Parts: sequence; C-alpha cells; structure tokens
Amino acid sequence: TLFPCTTLFRSGSKRTIGLYIMGGLTGALFFVLGYNFIPVFAQENAALNSTVVGASAAVMAIIVATATLLPDYTMVLMLFGPVKLKWLVIAFVILDFLLIAGSNAGGELSHLGGALFGFIYIKQLQRGNDWVAFFTKMFSRQPKLKVASKNAAKNGGNVPRQEDIDRILDKISQSGYDSLSRQEKEILFRASKDNEG
Repeated sequence: TLFPCTTLFRSGSKRTIGLYIMGGLTGALFFVLGYNFIPVFAQENAALNSTVVGASAAVMAIIVATATLLPDYTMVLMLFGPVKLKWLVIAFVILDFLLIAGSNAGGELSHLGGALFGFIYIKQLQRGNDWVAFFTKMFSRQPKLKVASKNAAKNGGNVPRQEDIDRILDKISQSGYDSLSRQEKEILFRASKDNEG
C-alpha cells in the first residue's frame, strides 16, 4: 500500500528510528558473518584486528530506504548538477562493494548490510509489512490509564448485586423514585427482569 510509505519520513519519525537501529544491527551482523565465513577474512584471522564502530551502516540503511522509496527524487550536486537519488545511491553501494578489498573491509561489509536492510524494508513496507513496528510502538506515548468501575450498572447483561438494589430501594424510600439517576433506574429494571425469569 502507498500510505505507509508516504508517511515513512514525514510523520513516521519513530519508524525512522527503528529503521536506523535495525540498519545498524544488520550492518553489524554482516560484519560478523563476513569475517567468519568469507574465506579471505576467516583464514587471515582479520576479525582479531577489526572492530565495529560508528553508525555508517544505520545511515546507509536510511539513505537506501529513501532512494528505494523516492528513486526519481533529484538532487543538485555542485560538480555534477542534477542527479536522481537512485543513481547516487547505486554509486555508493558499488563503491562500498569495490572497497571490500581495501583496509576497511569490515566497514564496507557493514555498509552493505545496512543498505540491504533499507532496501528490503521499503519493499516489505510497500506490501504492508512493517518490520520496525516494534520500535514505533516502543517510542509512542502510552495511553493514560482508565479506571474501570465494578458497578453492576455498567456490566451490560450482568445481574445487579443485592447491595446495589438495597441501596437504591433505601434511596426511593427516603427521596422517592424521581430522585434516582438513570443508571440506578437501569439497575432496578434489570433486577425486575431477572426476578421475572
């Protein structure tokens, strides 16, 4: 559906926070998996001298999500002029992929993980699946507590309690039937129906 996508960045700041956090976690997962399962890194024990630091994977998730959501959005770059967002992001992803062979391979793996999450997240959101709904709920205001009355009058078809009936009858004997509230009259009406049954 189109609605959740159009509200992702305008009214969905909580959703953006969730995307940011999940993009960072996915980037960290790519880092760990890459250094443990890609033979070049696993054989050299490269993970011993590497650390996951920074938020670039999370930022990459938001950038790719934005480009997936609005691929034809045009930005004016100082040296290149107007460029569609999709081409700019594709260039970033290709650059990250090529730089895996460089000195910051872990960082590039993390960027790719964040980018992949951002892309898949928007595609799932367009199908109506919000993968970060947990964060949206977590950061939303909780409704104020409402006090529920145990009064029998509010319990639809329940049998009125004898204490309530006695109190109402005492009130009638002191002040008359017209002094009863609408709620008290309903309790008496239900009590009379129950006695008929």
